[in-house]
Amino acid sequence: MAGSTTRARTSQGGQRRGCQGRSASGYTARQRRKQRGDRARCQAREKTLRRFPVGTPDVSQEQTAARDVGSRIPVTPLPPASCGLGQTNKDRGRHSWAPEIPLPPLELRLLKRYVILVESHMRAASKLAAGVASLPSIRTAFAATQGTWRFLNNDRAPLSALVEPLREAGRNQVKALESRFAMLVHDWSKLTFSQPKRKRDLTQLTHSSDVGYELMTALLVSADDGTPLAPMELHLKTAEGLLSTRDPAPKQVPHLDQILETMRASREWKLDKPLLHVIDREADSVDHYRQWDDAGFKFLVRADDRRVNWRGESLLLTKIGRSLRRRKAFSKVTDDAEYHGRPAELWVAETEVTLTRPAKKNVGGKRFELAGRALTLRYIVVQLRDGAGKVLAQWMLLTNAPKRTTAEHLAHCYYWRWRIESYHKLLKSHGQQLEQWQQATGIAIARRLLVAAMACVLAWQLEADTSEEAEELKEIVIRLSGRQMKHGRSCTAPALLAGLWPLLSMLELLEYTDLEHLRHLAARIRFLNSG
Repeated sequence: MAGSTTRARTSQGGQRRGCQGRSASGYTARQRRKQRGDRARCQAREKTLRRFPVGTPDVSQEQTAARDVGSRIPVTPLPPASCGLGQTNKDRGRHSWAPEIPLPPLELRLLKRYVILVESHMRAASKLAAGVASLPSIRTAFAATQGTWRFLNNDRAPLSALVEPLREAGRNQVKALESRFAMLVHDWSKLTFSQPKRKRDLTQLTHSSDVGYELMTALLVSADDGTPLAPMELHLKTAEGLLSTRDPAPKQVPHLDQILETMRASREWKLDKPLLHVIDREADSVDHYRQWDDAGFKFLVRADDRRVNWRGESLLLTKIGRSLRRRKAFSKVTDDAEYHGRPAELWVAETEVTLTRPAKKNVGGKRFELAGRALTLRYIVVQLRDGAGKVLAQWMLLTNAPKRTTAEHLAHCYYWRWRIESYHKLLKSHGQQLEQWQQATGIAIARRLLVAAMACVLAWQLEADTSEEAEELKEIVIRLSGRQMKHGRSCTAPALLAGLWPLLSMLELLEYTDLEHLRHLAARIRFLNSG
């Protein structure tokens, strides 16, 4: 009898426990939460799909439906398309400032993640929080982190596909240039990480304790005003080989031997204008000058003090520069130059020199001289002087650019070479905090680099836009960034990234939350409600 009473009580208790949380309609709290989550996911899916304009190539309805339920049906890669970043059909007119970005040739689900990741890099990250950020949508931050990890480690997102949006952006902007040519600036940057043991494929760079990655960038720059347009090629040197946006990836060779291959690859980018390849004085090599000139490429290189033939004499470049100043061959280009933040005058002189000496080679530790043809180049001396005529800085430039391009224009072109240093700075310390990224492999770092590069391109486009609407937007974004600008500067790329993130966050939050409800919640903070 006691046993049956106990069983009856247990049964009653079980019934009571089973009824807890059940509403009059018969649904438990867990079921109601699941319904709300399903509705939110449907809304998020519809919102993401609306980001892709009508007419974007897509897969069949059967494949789309199968993928939505988790099917593994293979999807044909898509050709590049355009997408309004952060836009939907509903708000396309309201936010007409939103830029359109080209999309890589990837399947639809990877395209969605690509757009989300570009948005996530539209910010100036802090050194202690350099991970991929998450906009305040219905997705959780952990879900965004998982999606990022899957994308960055997905072999179906090759570097050759992820670079296509950058090249398309470069092609579109080159069409609008007034100059006869565009600039392609080549440079290398060392990437070192604060916790190198977490990376699996770091390589030795100089000495045994100097390990990291080596990044090579070919940056397209406007020859009109020096505006950076887009990175067109990327190489990342790792312990497992060279990762490249070129397919197939080139072999690991010394820096200067990489340049000719990049020059040849640039012919396949379908740019509307020829390129002037601009390189720092690391590229001052007679042998490579001859190779580039023989292949028909135009270059502008800062030279060391080398010996050349000038007017029948063998002289150093510095001595020729002094002779040009004594002959009053210099002409003042502008009074608006700067040197370390101080006003300066830009002076330029030009003459022709001939390189006849053999090239000095070092192959496998064996040194020898390699004779070559005499090469005549334009020698341009650029000086920054103060008001009293004192030389503050001097560049000695060698180029095979045609005569119709003036020495003054070429002097500005080399001055704009600094844009690639600013780009690496934007990636490393003033924007993306690249050297604090936690991805463990070089290929994941390279994929994220290409995503972050697109965020930088969008910031550059906004910075260069002088339309009335863009000027108004830049003023709002700078105010949201909380940064102070130098006198005479309305904005900078790091400040724009810092302000775009709170703007995108606000727009995303207002998609799901009523403004009046937000004000009601903010009223709980006494300080905000005090005024």
